[in-house]
Amino acid sequence: MTESTNIVWHESEVTKENRQEVKGHKSAILWFTGLSGSGKSTVSVALETALHSEGIHTYRLDGDNVRHGLNKNLGFSPDDRTENIRRIGEVSKLMVDAGLLTLTAFISPYLEDRDQVREIVEADEFIEIYVKASLATCEERDPKGFYKKARLGEIKGFTGIDAPYEEPINPEIIIDTNQLSIEESVERIVSYLKENNYIC
Repeated sequence: MTESTNIVWHESEVTKENRQEVKGHKSAILWFTGLSGSGKSTVSVALETALHSEGIHTYRLDGDNVRHGLNKNLGFSPDDRTENIRRIGEVSKLMVDAGLLTLTAFISPYLEDRDQVREIVEADEFIEIYVKASLATCEERDPKGFYKKARLGEIKGFTGIDAPYEEPINPEIIIDTNQLSIEESVERIVSYLKENNYIC
């Protein structure tokens, strides 16, 4: 990939801290990762709704949605998956700078890719949320019919079947959707945000 040259960063007079002060809460990336069918999108939608009702400024980035536009030129090879996450990380960083709590729901199967996003923001601005569910549970749910197609060989390189998923080693939050309801999952994340002074 060709890198830009002859460019200089132009600072704004309005800072991230200024924007956070106006909004009345901190900004950060809430990075939902897990297998397809684990509940990432479902929980992130419910969480955004709950936060919005409390006057928290949010934006949600979802894997399939982003591939309709920004990342529509990317496939699912390992290199394309890495580039997909790199782009989302950079977009999320901009949204954090804008003062938003940014919710991202992506399988993001590789530890290194997730860690690279963590490294481009400040230490407390990346909250990894492992939405955990067994492969058997995800296959049983199979909301998009992808596991069935993968088992039939109609989809190649599908995470959890013939492509790896690397579980988070030390995520900030674990949401086990085998055990927790959507409401309980949202409550757990909101509690974390309040206890760590992201929101009041």
